[in-house]
Amino acid sequence: MENERKREGARRVALTGGIACGKSLVAKMLRELGCETLDADDIVHELIPEEERMALAKVVFHDAAARKALEARIHPQVEARFDEWFAKPNKSGKIRIAVIPLIFEVHWEEKYDIICAVISEEARAVERMMTSRGYSRDEALSRIGAQMPVREKAKRSHYTIHNDGTVEKLANEVAGFVSWLKKKEEGKK
Repeated sequence: MENERKREGARRVALTGGIACGKSLVAKMLRELGCETLDADDIVHELIPEEERMALAKVVFHDAAARKALEARIHPQVEARFDEWFAKPNKSGKIRIAVIPLIFEVHWEEKYDIICAVISEEARAVERMMTSRGYSRDEALSRIGAQMPVREKAKRSHYTIHNDGTVEKLANEVAGFVSWLKKKEEGKK
């Protein structure tokens, strides 16, 4: 999908995807390939102490009104951090990628030139949440249900990385994405 906006300077690139689809692993691989990343979850962790985050998580994934109230408080601060980060001079010349799980839910997609979605089959995401995070099946499904379906995120994105195979296959997909981004940058010059 070629609908990125034309903008002076470096493109604003975002990585999104569903819960337990592998965004953190993809971000790690992107850094290993020479990209810079800033993760919305890390910003939130700086803004809200861990004890409070844990208590909030028990409420917000089951109470839409509580979730909206928290988002109204936190999202403007997260958005400002991303704006500051992209505005800083990029002396390294590395591709900067914002990791924003809820980019479409918070309607920030217009601020980004390229959006990449990391997706997995729901059964795989549920399995990951149960195994690595200790959630029950119902808890995992509730959290997945609180976000936009990954297929919709993929449809709205410029690029999609599928994470249902091996780590090696995922690494190849991530390398393909970085190569694609570099071609885009070369074509812009």
